[in-house]
Amino acid sequence: MNRQIIGLVLLAASLTACNQSSQKTASKQDILQADIDSTVNPADDFFDYANGGWIKKNPIPSDETSWGIGKLVQNELYDRLKNINDKALKAGAKTGVDQQIGDFWFAGMDTTAIEQQGIKPLAEELNKIAAMQTPKDVMTQAARMHTYGVGVFYDEGVSQDEKNSDVNAYHMGQGGLGLPNRDYYFNTDERTSKIRNAYPAYVATIFQLMGADSNQAKAKAAAVISLETKLAKASRKLEDLRDPYKNYNKMAITGMNKISPTIDWPVYLKAMGVKNVDSVIVGQPEFYTELDKVIATENIQTLKDYMSFHLVRTFAPYLSTPFSDANFNFYSKLIRGAKQQRPRWKRVLDAEEGAMGEALGQLFVREYFSETAKKRYEDMVENVRTAYKARIEKLDWMSDSTKQKALHKLASIRKKVGYPDKWKDFSALKIDRSAYATNMMHSHEWWNNYGMNKLGKPVDRNEWDMTPQTYNAYYNPSNNEIVLPAGQLTVPGFRDEELDDALVYGYTAASTIGHEITHGFDDEGRQFDENGNLRNWWSKEDEAQFNKRADVLVQQFNHMIVVDTLHINGKASLGENLADLGGILIGLDAFKQTETYKKGEKINGQTPLQRFFLGYALGWLYQIRSEQLASQLLTDVHAPAKYRVNGPFPNVPEFYEAFGVKPGNKMYLADSLRVRLWLVL
Repeated sequence: MNRQIIGLVLLAASLTACNQSSQKTASKQDILQADIDSTVNPADDFFDYANGGWIKKNPIPSDETSWGIGKLVQNELYDRLKNINDKALKAGAKTGVDQQIGDFWFAGMDTTAIEQQGIKPLAEELNKIAAMQTPKDVMTQAARMHTYGVGVFYDEGVSQDEKNSDVNAYHMGQGGLGLPNRDYYFNTDERTSKIRNAYPAYVATIFQLMGADSNQAKAKAAAVISLETKLAKASRKLEDLRDPYKNYNKMAITGMNKISPTIDWPVYLKAMGVKNVDSVIVGQPEFYTELDKVIATENIQTLKDYMSFHLVRTFAPYLSTPFSDANFNFYSKLIRGAKQQRPRWKRVLDAEEGAMGEALGQLFVREYFSETAKKRYEDMVENVRTAYKARIEKLDWMSDSTKQKALHKLASIRKKVGYPDKWKDFSALKIDRSAYATNMMHSHEWWNNYGMNKLGKPVDRNEWDMTPQTYNAYYNPSNNEIVLPAGQLTVPGFRDEELDDALVYGYTAASTIGHEITHGFDDEGRQFDENGNLRNWWSKEDEAQFNKRADVLVQQFNHMIVVDTLHINGKASLGENLADLGGILIGLDAFKQTETYKKGEKINGQTPLQRFFLGYALGWLYQIRSEQLASQLLTDVHAPAKYRVNGPFPNVPEFYEAFGVKPGNKMYLADSLRVRLWLVL
């Protein structure tokens, strides 16, 4: 799952069981009732009906590109994290997590030093780039830059081997672009063309800030963009990256000369820290063939300029105002629609989250998450798992053989709730007060070393890839696990016991727990077995039935126009759309087993079934700037928030029952046009 907005605090000190949730605090307004726009017919636009009242009263702040439920709680989170940082700074510790947090906070907030230093924190690396003379020098420096977080030319990293999930593997993929992805270099729609046409001026601005005159800067920018366009042309489209088999090409490191004949990859991989393995998994071999040509034939000065630009671009947010403003104006203002920069203290907290968020999380859960909360949501996972089991058993299109394998995989899904049992050790991370950008560089180096040290060692299946304070969740196919951080599990401004069962089951059981479990059986996740290995366990007939039924959802979303003439990419977003629909179905099944549903008592005139759907819609309470929407359609596999409500609901029979949806309503779908994947007839 991805609600796109990170950071949610769980006010969990007083969490209680679901069956106590009817004891609501009378002094608080019912959030589901308050958010409704009664001028909208729920059968025509359920998202606007459920959330329109709030949206009309809460415009997007000028320093945000979207605004909604996650942002509201993120503000609560910011206050708490700021308090943690202020305490660490005041404590003045000389070692340990408190020292790291305190010094990171000091350096990030020391605007006097940041403005005085300008580009100096990058001077040593810029000098190394300037000294390059040969393609060999270029690749040596590129390898070095990857170790501290500048992904020039290509993408790479350590993760589980998709076909042997007990083993950590080194992966290499397409990358090296300054625009968000390859489509920005070629799409001809007005909005994307505007961004592409503005890109040369931005690149030239960076070169001018580095000391080039206007004419030099323009020439350098043109050459850099020409180089990037070559890499973009050799890159696969977003939807083509979803096929795990086509993007899995394992080869010996010594054999990479077959796809990249002039680059000495064994030498450069070793320089990046790759060790204890003799093979790599290359996602897109054709990209590396083109990269080889670029390195071998491109003018050396253009290669230098490309690398200098990406170095500065990467660290611009942590440099003086001219650099951070240029970065903001292009990436946040033009591409995503922000009107002004967010306050520095919030930006520093965001940077700290990426640099050492789990270290911060140790202090966070100590104050804001309880064992009671952890147990409550672990139990809810099992309720949803049980509901999914019953639904699979009743499917009429899946063979008994495949059903048994699906049920075995479902039973094998591991759940991680709240926070990790074992924390990462950040003691080797060097953080001091010398320079904000330097601390960020050191954090990237720490993460690079952390990844490379996994090679040749067994996979640690207890590791978390999100911090406890994150408002998000995920399914990891290689571990066959769902991970639910503490931050994902609440509604802003409410204690859990103030929320009725129907709201909670829609908001959490459906949109989070059920969603993540369904990822294990979406178009990509279903191709991994119960142990997390890429292995086809489906019969050919069942696989054909799955694809046929899933394609109905692809076509539904392909026809949804979001902004201007831009459509949702139904193929690229299929996994998330399948997870949304599956999550609603099994979350609802689990809710139907509760006493709240069985009693059928209304709250503020709403039935439990109605409140379930309203609770789900509450989880997608966002309004998003048109610029951000356009960018999301090109770069994100998630449909925009509104369509994660209005998209799946017409495929759910109970939705018609709850809100009287009939032929002629905009959200009505003829029975023959509905998705029949996990639906039991």
